[in-house]
Amino acid sequence: MSGRASLRTDSVPFRRILVANRGEIAVRVTRTCRELGIESVAVFSDADAGAPHVRAADMAERIGPAPAAESYLNIAAVIDAARRSGAEAIHPGYGFLSENAEFARAVEAAGLAFIGPPPAALEALGNKLAARLAAADAGVPIVPGTTVALEAGANFDDVGLPAMLKAAAGGGGRGMRLVTEQSQLADALATASREAMAAFGDGTIYVEQLIAPAHHVEVQLLGDRHGGLAVLGERDCSVQRRHQKLVEETPSPAIDDDLRSALFASARAVAGTVDFHNAATVEFLVDDHGGHYFLEMNTRLQVEHGVTELATGLDLVAWQIRVAAGAALPESVTGAQPRGHAIEVRLYAEDPYDGFRPAAGRVTAWQMPAGPGVRVDTGLESDTDLPPEYDPLLAKLMVHAEDREAALRRLGRALDEMLIGGLQTDAGFLRWLVDDEAFAAGRYDTSLIEERWKSGPPLSVDDRALVARAALEARQATQATDPAAPPLAAPRSAWAEAGRRDGLRR
Repeated sequence: MSGRASLRTDSVPFRRILVANRGEIAVRVTRTCRELGIESVAVFSDADAGAPHVRAADMAERIGPAPAAESYLNIAAVIDAARRSGAEAIHPGYGFLSENAEFARAVEAAGLAFIGPPPAALEALGNKLAARLAAADAGVPIVPGTTVALEAGANFDDVGLPAMLKAAAGGGGRGMRLVTEQSQLADALATASREAMAAFGDGTIYVEQLIAPAHHVEVQLLGDRHGGLAVLGERDCSVQRRHQKLVEETPSPAIDDDLRSALFASARAVAGTVDFHNAATVEFLVDDHGGHYFLEMNTRLQVEHGVTELATGLDLVAWQIRVAAGAALPESVTGAQPRGHAIEVRLYAEDPYDGFRPAAGRVTAWQMPAGPGVRVDTGLESDTDLPPEYDPLLAKLMVHAEDREAALRRLGRALDEMLIGGLQTDAGFLRWLVDDEAFAAGRYDTSLIEERWKSGPPLSVDDRALVARAALEARQATQATDPAAPPLAAPRSAWAEAGRRDGLRR
């Protein structure tokens, strides 16, 4: 057992925590455990036996084969791993079982602490349909749509088209489909339900009317068991593809102080509908007239929580752990005010020049940026195969500066320092985005990619020269670790891997 156990003091809330997740979020939770003097237990499928998140923890337990349904979504396997390891609590991270009320109850039934909201809150708010009903009852405006699950043969007579099919049990773009004609409904419903079942173990689907143009803005909450509730600012999540976020920033450039106050009040009202404690995010759509509509409440830690941490200076995972152990939030948390501007971009293994299609492969070169105001959360390293069974998120690159203009300059610099070799990524799109006129001015909404990126900007002669240079650098970095690796075949792959380098500007 690690010697870090000697760091424990009487104020440590738990002796050992099992992290029921993988990848960068498992590494991120493990780091906070280490700083608090708490031992950590990793879980892994056969595909992750040698993964960085396994090596980062003090202990590790196998929970099954590669498919998520047989490992990371297997409640009995996770609980058994906690018992074998002697863990006192379980942190679910995000995704997988993080919003599963059945899992939370199983954790408590096993005599363990669940580091998240109580099961009743997960049922009432973690389920998107239930959350819509709760918000409406609290007087919060909701996106027009259904408040019951869709059944085969359903129609949209009472909703109108276009509309969005959404999974009741989860988010992240999974189980989500746009329907513009009645003839598309049956196939879209079947596909969305299958996708939701695979991702969340629940195929329930509901429908919302499409609001466009719109800004996607979310409010971060943190509550304790004593009635304390912190509203820790908002994040703008409007840059999306396949209805999944790619970029998040705080504060949102799309709202003013009056709208911010209205969003905070609505977020408090939704949280007040249940006995809520721990971390959660209330998500809204904001239209061009300043109207806001409740979308959902994610009763867990968000992928983009680091943006709020950079702006507030708080460790949200540490406070999740303390709240789960019964601590009250001090005034330094409930009264925390975000400062400066923070931006996160998500690095995915996908091809932005082909509809952001997910990519597979082996990471051969891996150089992440550093420096003042730069943070990288990742569970990846060089010479690593990407398991095709899981989300292709490689890393989250975050920056913080005194204002948005400085944060954008810092983000551009950080992307220029980055090098990923061996597979296609979205880095080229992200570097383009920093210089995009509309994004740089803060004038963008959820249609940005569809309207401004499409399949990528055309390359000029000068651009192609820089792309060729990026291809050479990526090839050299790749072959330095794997001399037998084939050269990169396409300049655009190099640009997406290495980013737009050497001061390229549009």
